Amino acid sequence: MSRPRIVIVGAGFAGYRTARTLSRLTRHQADIVLLNPTDYFLYLPLLPQVAAGILEPRRVSVSLSGTLPRVRLVLGEADGIDLDGRTVHYTDPEGGEGTLRYDRLVLAAGSVNKLLPIPGVAEHAHGFRGLPEALYLRDHVTRQVELAAAADDRAECAARCTFVVVGAGYTGTEVAAHGQMYTDAQVRRHPMRTGMRPRWMLLDVAERVLPEMDERLSRTAERVLRQRGVDVRMGTSVKEATHDGVLLTDGTTVDTRTLVWCVGVRPDPLVESLGLPMERGRLLVDPYLQVPGRPELFACGDVAAVPDLTKPGQYTPMTAQHAWRHGKVCAENVAASLGIGGQRRAYRHRDMGFVVDLGGAKAAANPLGVPMSGPAAGAVTRGYHLAAMPGNRVRVAADWLLDAVLPRQAVQLGLVRSWSVPLESASPEVARVPGRPDAGPAGSAGSAGSAGGPGRTEPAERRQGGEPAKARPGEEPAKSQPDGESAKSQPGGEPAKGQPGGEPAKSQPGGEPAKAQPGGEPARKHPGRPGADGASGERHRTSESARPRPAHAPGTSRKAAEPSAAPKPSTGARRSEAPGGTRSSGRTRSPGAPAPTRSAGPPADPGPEPPPNQPPPGPDIAPGPVKRTDGPAVEGDS
Repeated sequence: MSRPRIVIVGAGFAGYRTARTLSRLTRHQADIVLLNPTDYFLYLPLLPQVAAGILEPRRVSVSLSGTLPRVRLVLGEADGIDLDGRTVHYTDPEGGEGTLRYDRLVLAAGSVNKLLPIPGVAEHAHGFRGLPEALYLRDHVTRQVELAAAADDRAECAARCTFVVVGAGYTGTEVAAHGQMYTDAQVRRHPMRTGMRPRWMLLDVAERVLPEMDERLSRTAERVLRQRGVDVRMGTSVKEATHDGVLLTDGTTVDTRTLVWCVGVRPDPLVESLGLPMERGRLLVDPYLQVPGRPELFACGDVAAVPDLTKPGQYTPMTAQHAWRHGKVCAENVAASLGIGGQRRAYRHRDMGFVVDLGGAKAAANPLGVPMSGPAAGAVTRGYHLAAMPGNRVRVAADWLLDAVLPRQAVQLGLVRSWSVPLESASPEVARVPGRPDAGPAGSAGSAGSAGGPGRTEPAERRQGGEPAKARPGEEPAKSQPDGESAKSQPGGEPAKGQPGGEPAKSQPGGEPAKAQPGGEPARKHPGRPGADGASGERHRTSESARPRPAHAPGTSRKAAEPSAAPKPSTGARRSEAPGGTRSSGRTRSPGAPAPTRSAGPPADPGPEPPPNQPPPGPDIAPGPVKRTDGPAVEGDS
């Protein structure tokens, strides 16, 4: 008799903890498969320190294969679940497709960006949810300060050294606090005009900073920010964003080249395609984290609406504190359902408090309900992070020690460009690169703006590297949707070739690379060209020369028959509070999209090239328009 198979979707706080606990409980009595688009677990609470140059990126990235014994890692994004057939369809990072059979399925897909219908935000703002975005922000801030120091125009200097952060929750507060310290240290090496210094602004519609925390801790955090020179504006947000600045809701216009979007998260819409009972975008489960009527299906983390037994009638909030503990209870209940563990138990947990690192020796914390500030809170905060991290503790501690005695290295690595980390990306933890498809289905927020970077969306037929996917039989895509045929006069339509965003000469920067060069189109008969074979339970590859291109036949997916078929990037890392206040991470997926139908077909094209308007190395340029398809937001951590 074969061993049962447990498939876990997502390796954020909930998914990682589930896999680690199951690895210990099953002891080779079950096959554990972890589906995730990256091979690491991202400890998001320390991501602001990566952007500020305190920690190196690999310090906050914990290897999945190195820390999860007896767990099989499958790189890919789940883009379809067959509940009756008990299979999960996925797309790997190179475009290959496959399916995984399961006896027990754990959904821990996490959350995606919470976007608001504000003009210009999708085109000109950047999020802060993954390593590529943190690396881009570090390079961008460093570049702006260096350009400001060299600028002859006083107004340009002021605009370049002004940085606007929207969202005064945990992420936004830490980004502003660490960012101000980072730029102040950089200015000491690149003196600017007399009387000028970097200016950081923190905006939020809430009445106070860190509204989730005790009011005394909010006052502490705001006092530290103001002492460092951060312009804190509560009850204020962005009304409109442009390349040259932002218009605030109070009527003020701020000239800036940097807009960081940290307004919160919402549940990953993957679970919406299942057709099961939902609660504000989250999958309803019982106190045992099991979906009613589906004994083989479990859910935990941000995608699950778990009843809060300590507060009857409410659900546990979308925080890493709960996601981490969901994972342990879920693993124990999964093992019990297979008869290889003990008794199942209901989830019950009280908040342990929150910690917010404000940089240097400053922090705000209330462990076990005891409010703290100053160096004592800083020691508690860093001690908690070291204890909570599942790996890399010595390396993190070593970086902290070096930062205390040595100056930070303020250099641009240039590894991540602006177009590689669009705000509406369905997978912020994976930077877009030439030659890899990265677009969601029609109607997804992840596809809008992701092809050419923020504001540089190419027409639909170019985003996918070919003709856009047509609707399935009986379905006609809306003309205004990102993957439908866009009107030429609408944002995202085909621009004039001589205009910004038009197609440049192939020999210009950002033009089409030579087909034999890296990132160019591979040879048609190259054995590494990605293909798909959905007939079996595992992924297979076929070369294009080995398979004829089938015509679109009724009953088959148009995506499989056309070269526009492309995988969507996934899994997101999200950030939530730790010790209850660390932002949890998990897989992301294009919002509002039903699970696509996949079938065997020819290999997909290698995907879009770099945006035709991608500038040579240097300062960022003004992005163009992007069509937004954001659905209704569900309140998460702000």
